[in-house]
Amino acid sequence: MSERVIPLVDERARGGAPSTVRYHTSGPGAMAEVVPNGLLSDGLGRPLRDLRISVTDRCNFRCAYCMPKEVFDKDYQYLPQSALLSFEEITRLTRQFVAHGVQKIRLTGGEPLLRKNLEILVGQLADLRTPEGLPLDLTLTTNGSLLERKARALKDAGLQRVTVSLDGLDDAVFRQMNDVDFPVADVLRGIEAAQAVGLGPIKVNMVVKRGTNVDQILPMARHFQGTGIVLRFIEYMDVGATNGWRMDEVLPSAEVVELIHREMPLVQLEPSAPGETAERWGYANAAGEHDPALGEIGVISSVTQAFCRDCNRARLSTEGQVYLCLFAHQGHDLRDLLRGGASDVQIASAIAAIWQGRTDRYSELRASLPADVGMPGQRVEMSYIGG
Repeated sequence: MSERVIPLVDERARGGAPSTVRYHTSGPGAMAEVVPNGLLSDGLGRPLRDLRISVTDRCNFRCAYCMPKEVFDKDYQYLPQSALLSFEEITRLTRQFVAHGVQKIRLTGGEPLLRKNLEILVGQLADLRTPEGLPLDLTLTTNGSLLERKARALKDAGLQRVTVSLDGLDDAVFRQMNDVDFPVADVLRGIEAAQAVGLGPIKVNMVVKRGTNVDQILPMARHFQGTGIVLRFIEYMDVGATNGWRMDEVLPSAEVVELIHREMPLVQLEPSAPGETAERWGYANAAGEHDPALGEIGVISSVTQAFCRDCNRARLSTEGQVYLCLFAHQGHDLRDLLRGGASDVQIASAIAAIWQGRTDRYSELRASLPADVGMPGQRVEMSYIGG
């Protein structure tokens, strides 16, 4: 009898022995083969529709809420190149996820544009089709630092859209947030370049941390209003264990909406798609109706308003671990199957077993606890699996 052992922890996690789940590929108790039909659902009835793929664990920024400099310093041990999935391995795994119903792919990091020749992977993923023969919704999240020079190549390779992380327009505030003295003007030029080549509609994500960049909310709203770019405000989240999260540094999204509404009236809009994490608000005209020319904002309230009930996304780390929640305590290693000679059917069956066993609802459970009381367990770092 042969078996494949799939570790269930980040390889770099400190302390404790890794727990494992064993998939038998032959003999008694062998893993049941699953033929994908595009209708895979988890233990709470949530379909698999969205796959976030981290292509690197490295970043050239040191934002305090993600990769604080005191942790990710010159001595920090990143994954060796041999541990990273190749573009061909990523594409092969993605093909099986798509067969199970994934329709949207988001490339993340770390900072994904640090991955050499990323446009080759984009081209491979752009060639994939859903069981209905439709192209995937292929997008990428970036800090924008390399976007100006990369935008055209990414678009030509088949990337459709980008989301840019930008936590303020004031140059001093932005340099403080990224902690590597990177100028905001370079990110803004990257956004302009992406818009010029048609990588849109572009979204800009701003993590709001009380006491740090709240005064940037209105300037950001004014700057992007009417540009065709959707600005989204994200509550400062308790992802991982290195960002020093505190509840009193969270500015609830409701207060962000109220602050903007006082100057630029807003009306609530319907969700753009099932499982959408952002609550949408459109800028209103004098009649109090949404004016599409003025655009919209979004708020992502993972701390104060859980959206676990509709979550339809899985996350694939750069070395092949599948995580079922942004706040996950463990992952499921598919790299072992890939490099151990498993067939596509066996890989698809493993993905089915992982997703069907999913019952994650971290934010809902956390909401039942007193303020500042976190959920137990070591969570995966956001820099490792992307936001």
